[in-house]
Amino acid sequence: MPETSERSAGAFQKIVSILEMIRFSHTIFALPFALLAAVMCWTVPPLESVGMELPGFQAIHLLGIVVCMVFARSAAMAFNRVVDHKIDEENPRTLNRHIPAGILSLKSVIIFTLINSLLFVAATLLFLPNRLPIYLSVPVLGLLCLYSYTKRFTSLAHFYLGISLMLAPISTWIALRGEVMMASPADCLPAVVIGLIVLFWVGGFDIIYACQDAVFDKVAKLKSVPAKLGVKMALRVAALSHLVMIGCMLLLPMVHHAGGPELALGGIYYTAVASVATLLIYEHSMVKTDDLTRVNIAFFNVNSVISVGLFLIVSLDLLI
Repeated sequence: MPETSERSAGAFQKIVSILEMIRFSHTIFALPFALLAAVMCWTVPPLESVGMELPGFQAIHLLGIVVCMVFARSAAMAFNRVVDHKIDEENPRTLNRHIPAGILSLKSVIIFTLINSLLFVAATLLFLPNRLPIYLSVPVLGLLCLYSYTKRFTSLAHFYLGISLMLAPISTWIALRGEVMMASPADCLPAVVIGLIVLFWVGGFDIIYACQDAVFDKVAKLKSVPAKLGVKMALRVAALSHLVMIGCMLLLPMVHHAGGPELALGGIYYTAVASVATLLIYEHSMVKTDDLTRVNIAFFNVNSVISVGLFLIVSLDLLI
């Protein structure tokens, strides 16, 4: 019995370590945008010219969105830890990550990556008879994993990360409205705009986060905006990226194909835009060129409120 308890405790601790390694709590950044795209899919009819009926809300599709997001992100994050484990050993800030610190073996993380990749591909079957998700599952995984190499050859790696998360709302739209989108590509404009919001939001806050490694990246010959331009200019680029994000948010109601005034994004939505702008100003005020001690607070706390809050407020606007 004691041996069984010890094995159970060890297995539980390993699961906890894996969740910590992939920063499972950070799933909260992209998942709300995928769910927002889903709410728009379920509440907004296709363009009249398409002449197709949509099935509306289905619990199996909601399950599919959540599990696909979890498995895809877990695979991509674990892959990143595998690819970067040598770099993490050399960087004082990341030296205590799970592989360099010996908490998890490289082999176990590779196995975890493969398992989650297979589960992601399998989970796309939940959207049948729409076959587009299964056809696109491997290319999507490839795009997500490619991010791990981008900082080796481009300073725009932050925006590639944004593109990776941008796939969440666009993939949701394809999964739920694939046939409509194929008949009329213009139907996916709302998802594209939501994706652009995610792209410039993530690109901006990832630049802020990367300011912590500006010196190390330069020495290690890794590419990043802070390493290339310096922290001061990098923070300005991040602010510009977030300004473009707000512009994209203002664009969303213009491409939102509603079935009537009752489904249009209105006053509640514009309140959300103003709130997000205020939070972003607060985020930038917390990070100074000579004081990066509050980067993690700005990175997680503020951005968590933005993603979850935006989903809840926009969904409220669409559903009431």
